[in-house]
Amino acid sequence: MSDMTENTETPDAETDEDYDALMAEWEAMADSDDMDESDDMGGSSERVLDQSEIDSLLGFDEDGAGGDNEGINAIVNSTRVSYERLPMLEVVFDRLVRMMSTSLRNFTSDNVEVSLDNISSQRFGDYLNSIPLPAMLAVFKAEEWDNYGLMIVDSNLIYSIVDVLLGGRRGTAAMRIEGRPYTTIERNLITRLMNVILMDLSAAFDPLSPVTFRFERLETNPRFAAIARNANAAINTRLRIDMEDRGGRVELVLPYATLEPVRELLLQMFMGEKFGRDSIWETHLSSELWHTEVAIDAVLEQMEMPLNDILNLKVGDQIPLNKTPNSKVTLRCGDVDMFKGQMGRRNGYIAARISDKLIRGPGEIE
Repeated sequence: MSDMTENTETPDAETDEDYDALMAEWEAMADSDDMDESDDMGGSSERVLDQSEIDSLLGFDEDGAGGDNEGINAIVNSTRVSYERLPMLEVVFDRLVRMMSTSLRNFTSDNVEVSLDNISSQRFGDYLNSIPLPAMLAVFKAEEWDNYGLMIVDSNLIYSIVDVLLGGRRGTAAMRIEGRPYTTIERNLITRLMNVILMDLSAAFDPLSPVTFRFERLETNPRFAAIARNANAAINTRLRIDMEDRGGRVELVLPYATLEPVRELLLQMFMGEKFGRDSIWETHLSSELWHTEVAIDAVLEQMEMPLNDILNLKVGDQIPLNKTPNSKVTLRCGDVDMFKGQMGRRNGYIAARISDKLIRGPGEIE
């Protein structure tokens, strides 16, 4: 009897447990639905952020240092302007690389290889703060564009050029002496190098727009080489110069304000490209101009009189015109005298027969 009692009570207990579990599941689902409805209706369900999430939001890494491209820093840096590409400028600098390879070989009497690392756009102030020192900075002026540019030669190239020009041995790295200013000999030799590069840069721009880059001054402190406002955009071109196991970098910085006079030319995809011109429309316009009606005035005579005489004219006064029936009249379009002709009649209308074509000055339209 006891066994039968135990067997009959066990299913009831299991049923109760299943019922309790089912009710708990329904209550959990109801709570989640209420939570979703409160969120949709603007309910205030607060969520506490842990320290890692706060650091990620503020732009800090695991060590507590601020990240450059995370969190709030990413939002602030997203305001940086994306400057337009100038396709023809890349062609100009490719031409510069080829010309520099030849001119620097003649300048150093050594095997020189010049390569273009990259062309980038950045704010002028950011670039000045990133210049690795020591270095030499040349300020040059674009004469025809009436603005300035900057050339930076790093210390590795400075000592390499000095070593090559003063007869250093090949196969040995240039000796680099830190903690002293550049000597007069070093400054003069690098100035000669910069003049060679500026001549090549002028020649590289010649097919696009003739310009002369003139060396202005040599600086070693970036603060004294400010040629534009810190927030202004500038093109930064990095060139690598290698002389066997020696060499260094040259950087050319041209503010967008300097390139503004030739901006439309630099936007070309290829040399000689025409902007905003439609040959079909031009042909149609020129053909329709031939059918345009213009007014022609036949001027019998004109004379100059004082304003006082004109104001004193009365009814019956006569103004003599020194013309005869055989005199020629002037045919005028607007303010331009076009032809001379003889007055007469044709089919009951007063007509003029053109006899002479007037010769106009160089500034007037034919």
